[in-house]
Amino acid sequence: MKITAIKQQVKNPNRYSIFIDDKYSFSLSDLALIDSKLAVGDELKQDELISHKNRADTDKLYNNCLNYIARRMRSKWEIENYLSRKKASPTLINEIVNKLSIKGLIDDGQFASRFVADRNLLKPTSRRKLILELRSKKISESIINDVLKADQDAELDNLRRVIDSKRRQTKYQDNNKLMQYLAGQGFNYGDIKAVLEELDEV
Repeated sequence: MKITAIKQQVKNPNRYSIFIDDKYSFSLSDLALIDSKLAVGDELKQDELISHKNRADTDKLYNNCLNYIARRMRSKWEIENYLSRKKASPTLINEIVNKLSIKGLIDDGQFASRFVADRNLLKPTSRRKLILELRSKKISESIINDVLKADQDAELDNLRRVIDSKRRQTKYQDNNKLMQYLAGQGFNYGDIKAVLEELDEV
């Protein structure tokens, strides 16, 4: 079996299609192609072809993960879950996750810090809700505690911002309804009462 052509893909210029005996066989990213040292005219045995196809599958999944991470930072569990949905084997999942971790592309500590900062900036919420959201992404309790310990002052600021936003809606002009909503969002009753009294005095 001979490699008869290596062609850059039109839709994805970073990937190259490998043709064996004039028929498409598999594709590799530019970096994986360099690592493979494959060239037109190379003769491949059956076991070598299988090995390269396995490499191609791994390479494609790895690059899919890079695109997945590029849209926003992901937790380790999110990447594992994504690969599971792609039917990757446990061994392959572990290999790709380790590779991404070594490159600093998976870091649950950084993910949690960024997640909390973004939520505080774009959609403020309570500490309790943040904890639930981080747990849903399988962030460890120690990381959650460390991140929220460094963010202790945000709770009351977030509460003030949520109150300000909700009071613009007619149904939340009533403090009792507003307090029920805020409690349902995970804010502490004592904090809610104190902040409402503080704002009503202004």
